[in-house]
Amino acid sequence: MTSRTIHKMRTFIGVLTTTLLLSACSHNGIYRGNYSDECTFKKKGDCAGNALQIGGTGTDSEYRLGFIEYDDQGQLWAREQQDSVLDRYLRLAGMQDVIVLTFIHGWHHSAEPGDTNVAEFRDMLASVSAQEAASSAQHNRDRRPVLGVYIGWRGDSLAIPLVNHTTFWDRKATAHEVGRKGVTEALLRLEELVNVRNTFKDGEPPSTSRLVVIGHSFGGAVVYSSLQKILNDRFINSRKGKNFGGNAEGFGDMVILMNPAFEALRFSSLLELSQERCRGYFPGQLPKLAVLTSETDLATKWAFPAGRFFSTLTERHRDMERYECPKPGMVNHKPVTIPQWSADKNTIGHFEPYHTHYLKPPKENAPTTFDLERAYFEWSAHDPKQPDIYTTVDLFSKQRTTARNPYMNIIVDEALMDGHNDIWGDQIIGFISELITVSTTPQEVYEKLLKD
Repeated sequence: MTSRTIHKMRTFIGVLTTTLLLSACSHNGIYRGNYSDECTFKKKGDCAGNALQIGGTGTDSEYRLGFIEYDDQGQLWAREQQDSVLDRYLRLAGMQDVIVLTFIHGWHHSAEPGDTNVAEFRDMLASVSAQEAASSAQHNRDRRPVLGVYIGWRGDSLAIPLVNHTTFWDRKATAHEVGRKGVTEALLRLEELVNVRNTFKDGEPPSTSRLVVIGHSFGGAVVYSSLQKILNDRFINSRKGKNFGGNAEGFGDMVILMNPAFEALRFSSLLELSQERCRGYFPGQLPKLAVLTSETDLATKWAFPAGRFFSTLTERHRDMERYECPKPGMVNHKPVTIPQWSADKNTIGHFEPYHTHYLKPPKENAPTTFDLERAYFEWSAHDPKQPDIYTTVDLFSKQRTTARNPYMNIIVDEALMDGHNDIWGDQIIGFISELITVSTTPQEVYEKLLKD
């Protein structure tokens, strides 16, 4: 075989390899390119290209859904898409109080029509809307429309089944990139949106609009990367006029991370801040961050630390001397040792020393009606003598943080969440809906409950 023939074969193989790789790449573009028309969603397949949608029209489960999409560099695919969603929601939020739910998907998902996460997020929006309809009727207040925002990014870089499992670390890096760049702006603008009525209500009660942000898998990494510094800032609150005796603030009204794929060490500073001097919290302190991880999520339990094992070998780690706080006051503290290397290679949900709660299926005599007044005081389940706070699950505190610590890191029984993608079960959605109800109920409702 001549050298010329060998050269031609190498060229052919190179071209063929490049072609196969390019054809194997997942879709790299915008899915929801219609920004102007609000489409009525009635059945699967409707509104495939629309960034603005409305579902459950005229029912107790009515909701709106908007899409905002990002590329691999954390940049908006089209600013007009984001602007159309936010402008429409801003007009609604200016006329009446609203509940805004934002979902950021994880690995193997996108904003593609037919993506299972899109369909499941619709069901969650409908569930929260129905809960809001019932709660507003019970407490004789105005019902708040539910506005959903689905934030899409390229959850897969390869489209070939099984082969795309090799993209785990590529997509992890992209998730943090997306979180550190464009998503922060969108989340801050959504928070600005839910506060817009406070700027012109002049002497009236403050706005009861609320914002909840949910991230799954690498979507949890997107959320935490975009909000970590903001959460630290809101807890300390170094701004002029700070009330040192107030409650700990968070971002929006609730951040929920489902089977999140990021290192426990990233969570250390926030948890330690909330534990400082074993501080106690006022009865009015509400949950601000809830992390839910399935005990059988093998992607974050085994695959994640396996990859981190090699990437952390050359780094220097040490043991940190910290403490747990079963009760307020340093006299009650419990010293613990936190191995940095273990915290740096394991996810937040599979680093046992940072677990604060355990979630199990409910007992047979679980309540069928959600008691909002009781949940207001007992949402953190710190008192084991006060069980059955939620109707679809039992939440147990591990007594490592004081009552009403705003940050919960919950390990979930496999009967409720079995594996990485099993996050949409009725019992979990029921728990999240009730937790959202606790964190988004107007303060005056709680004040009235306390007086009655």
